[in-house]
Amino acid sequence: MISQVINLSNEKTFNLYQKSYGLKIKNHQGVYGIEVRGIPGDISTKGIDKESKNIYVINTNLLLIGSFQEIAETISTSVVNDKIKFKLKNALDNYQLNENLVYEIGGRNFIFNQAYVMGVINVTPDSFSDGGKYFNKENAVNIAIKMIEEGVDIIDVGGESTRPGSDPISDDEELSRVIPVIDSIVGIKPSAIISIDTTKSNVAQEALNSGASIVNDISGGRFDKNIFKVVKDFNAGIVIMHSKDKPKTMQESPFYNEVVSEVYDYLSTQTMIAAEVGINKIIIDPGIGFGKRIEDNLNLIERLEDFRSLGFPILIGLSRKSFIGNILNLPVEERDDVTNVLNSFTLGNGARIIRTHNFKQGIQTCKIFNLLKSN
Repeated sequence: MISQVINLSNEKTFNLYQKSYGLKIKNHQGVYGIEVRGIPGDISTKGIDKESKNIYVINTNLLLIGSFQEIAETISTSVVNDKIKFKLKNALDNYQLNENLVYEIGGRNFIFNQAYVMGVINVTPDSFSDGGKYFNKENAVNIAIKMIEEGVDIIDVGGESTRPGSDPISDDEELSRVIPVIDSIVGIKPSAIISIDTTKSNVAQEALNSGASIVNDISGGRFDKNIFKVVKDFNAGIVIMHSKDKPKTMQESPFYNEVVSEVYDYLSTQTMIAAEVGINKIIIDPGIGFGKRIEDNLNLIERLEDFRSLGFPILIGLSRKSFIGNILNLPVEERDDVTNVLNSFTLGNGARIIRTHNFKQGIQTCKIFNLLKSN
């Protein structure tokens, strides 16, 4: 079973769930729902008042609606099966306590009622964004040091392009690109928080050995299942992202029946696997642009807060993505301002780490957001 909080104040979202469940309310402002999907056949939903305006059942799914207070009261007083109650309460608690999360990563406490900047270093000759600008080690290290000194919180080093249509490279090639860069950054800035952007357990292990403290896996642990063990062994953080397929084919006619619940369910499954291995510093990323249509990306951004009920900090990576260019007919080099607008929106909608190429804008945005949050 998977449980998810849904903000039904959103008109499109309310219409979607009203159509599915036949909701009997008209004024949905301030109304939330908690859906439990995939209720097993051995867990009975008998005895639930199906005429209620608060509880709805359709096939193997259940939806409870109301204000958070009403939902909490219904959970405690209803005749719903205890296992379903647990799922409902867990989603509610995760959503409400999301900003209380604190992770110790690389000797630093990340307190997720605040926003953080992840700066991108692509040590590749074919990056969609910077066109190989940092493929040279010296250039990559210099920009990383500049980022750190100006206030970037996490340096994300990647040696394999993940742009749509890109071809994979070998472990050895990826290692030869990223390890010298990580070694040099750590040599100059020993306290740097470095993330290795890889799907390969061998690369992750060597990067963590060299001083990285986060693994940023676009496959969410799907391409190389041993990556979870590596992360656990180093007590590292991990970013679990959703991707429809491998970069080579991910944009070949992607399709979703309902993108938010499908991405949510994927992240729920992969984070559960990671947690069962013993990883306790999990960050989630809905994977904007990775096997998504324009409307999918926009739906995920608009409903990002629903992902809070998974119980993990949310990272968003939409910097200079092609959907921005396609909507506004903008080349890569003119997408930064729109990226910053979207980053600001997602921070207000639950994101706590923004992955960006224009780190100066990212730093400014997070500083203002954090100032407003603290007042």
